[in-house]
Amino acid sequence: MAGVATLIGRGLGGHSGLPSNIRLVVRSLSQCVSANPAHLPPTPQERKKKPLPLFDRDSGSKYTNPPNPTWSWCQKIDSTPDGREWMEGEKQGWKTVATAEEDPNKLYALMISGVVPRPIALVSTISEEGVENLAPFSWFGMMSSWPPIVAFSCLNAAPDRLKDTTNNVKNSTGGFVVNIISEPFIELANATSIDAPPDVHVKASRIKESAFSMECQLYQTTPIVDPTSGKCTTTLVLAHVKYVHVRKDILTERGTVDIAKFKPVSRLGDNSYARVGDAFKLPRPSWAADGAKVREAVQRASAD
Repeated sequence: MAGVATLIGRGLGGHSGLPSNIRLVVRSLSQCVSANPAHLPPTPQERKKKPLPLFDRDSGSKYTNPPNPTWSWCQKIDSTPDGREWMEGEKQGWKTVATAEEDPNKLYALMISGVVPRPIALVSTISEEGVENLAPFSWFGMMSSWPPIVAFSCLNAAPDRLKDTTNNVKNSTGGFVVNIISEPFIELANATSIDAPPDVHVKASRIKESAFSMECQLYQTTPIVDPTSGKCTTTLVLAHVKYVHVRKDILTERGTVDIAKFKPVSRLGDNSYARVGDAFKLPRPSWAADGAKVREAVQRASAD
């Protein structure tokens, strides 16, 4: 990794048409995170845990058939062994959680373990004073392709007190960068989530390790207010993507991202992450091509 930040063009002003007083630089996460967790002694809880298997570097992403390659219109889920096994679980019943009555911490744990997998945004921002900040967010996704809009939400540091990322995005006259995380640098990215005090600064604009980064400008922020207490707990950020930076070695001949080469990482519940395993393709149905089959299948199902 380069020991000195690399300027892109003449910075945001010369390269992207964004304000010239803000520079877009490419920095290595190794420059941003100096602590090495591997040097820390294991905690008592870690000593009690059974060792996990080593990370399988040979198990990458590949395309397979879909789970039910012989599926047809109106076919019931219990027509396959996997479907029957899945529906057996329903016999154990349901747990219904009234969110307004649930403990917020328990609700958080339940929601992040059920809404999975979630892509992760590593967001780099600069404050009005020029202080740079870097933080990961798994409440993140693509909202629109035209205009290109991505969104992430940030829990407030305290009720009605914004975190640095939200403040920087709302108040900075320049842009910010949303970087996507891949397997080879997940530990470095995870280290940026540390609850460091305000006097500990990181320096990051565009992350050198990220193979897919988006230069953004603020499109809109929306405070998310608890309807019971009236307090703002979270801020939703809509970001307008102005430029996409993608490494050529992860692109297919069609100009799209090769998932096997990209190796993106997703977020699960508690402190769990996941890689992309086997993928499969399902063609999107259209009435022009499939309408007759649908009518025929409905007629057969109605006659049964």
